[in-house]
Amino acid sequence: MAGGQNTEGDANPSQPAPDRTLADFGPVKKPKRNRYVLACATLASMTSVLLGYDIGVMSGANIYIQDDLKISDLKVAFLVGTLNLYSLVGSAAAGRTSDWIGRRYTIVMAGAIFFVGSILMGFATNYAFLMVGRFVAGVGVGYALMIAPVYTAEVSPASSRGFLTSFPEVFINAGILLGYVSNYAFSKLPTNLGWRFMLGIGAIPSVFLALVVLGMPESPRWLVMQGRLGDARKVLDRTSDSKEESQQRLSDIKEAAGIPQDCNDDVVHVQKQSHGEGVWKELLIYPTRSVRHILICGIGIHFFQQASGIDAVVLYSPRIFEKAGITSSNGKLLATVAVGIHQDRFHPSGHILTR
Repeated sequence: MAGGQNTEGDANPSQPAPDRTLADFGPVKKPKRNRYVLACATLASMTSVLLGYDIGVMSGANIYIQDDLKISDLKVAFLVGTLNLYSLVGSAAAGRTSDWIGRRYTIVMAGAIFFVGSILMGFATNYAFLMVGRFVAGVGVGYALMIAPVYTAEVSPASSRGFLTSFPEVFINAGILLGYVSNYAFSKLPTNLGWRFMLGIGAIPSVFLALVVLGMPESPRWLVMQGRLGDARKVLDRTSDSKEESQQRLSDIKEAAGIPQDCNDDVVHVQKQSHGEGVWKELLIYPTRSVRHILICGIGIHFFQQASGIDAVVLYSPRIFEKAGITSSNGKLLATVAVGIHQDRFHPSGHILTR
């Protein structure tokens, strides 16, 4: 400095920094979507269409089933309402099955089970036969509902994990609409054929979904748990936003699997540390404060959504419109299609849908 004056570019810490406006800041750059992950998440989440279709199609099919098989309202209620009970069987078994054969093949298995259930319902000759098919389809629905979000969360990078794991909810809603459309499309057939086509046609999307899922990569977490580090590294490189994130994700999974961080072999032996024992105790008896809050919120959301009566609205839409004065079959089923189009917030399994 000469003559006690600051030159241009010198900073005087005693002077306050000049005020800055929004124009001085550049736009925040959003992370670029990984199209490969987006495709994988979409295909996996499409299995949730099976649940939505089963819910939507039964709302109209139960009317024709009651007329054809001459069953009481109580039997109709059991036929319609037991899906959630049956799906619990598939949901409970999905975790152990996915650890055994992998996430991808569990999705294929879900589609295969739903296929068998749809065929059984389509060829049902009496109420007992129909209930057997309903049980099988419900188990497939439970598998699909549980494994799709797990696969999506494990394959997604952190930047888009929350966004992508909401996809199953959207596809459930789409499935409900497809079920309503199927009701209307086959309502013109004779009564003894119409409801069988409504239920049996659900086998077609299950086959398609099972085939396309075979082209998806396996979950990197499952691959590491099987000691296949080389395969997991390849999947993580394709599904991460950067090489650094890929390495960090691999490091986290190795730590969870009990694999030393300095182990870089493509195939290693992994000691099975646990088969899930103690999880329920940790969740219900000795939960941490954060886990307790999550548990209370989850149970509360499900309770109040079910208590709102959304099951009745969706599963008995045609009957509701009949009580409202719409007597023609076409009118009732068209009205349910409109319900399906606007069903963008909730669905009967108790999950919040995204718009």
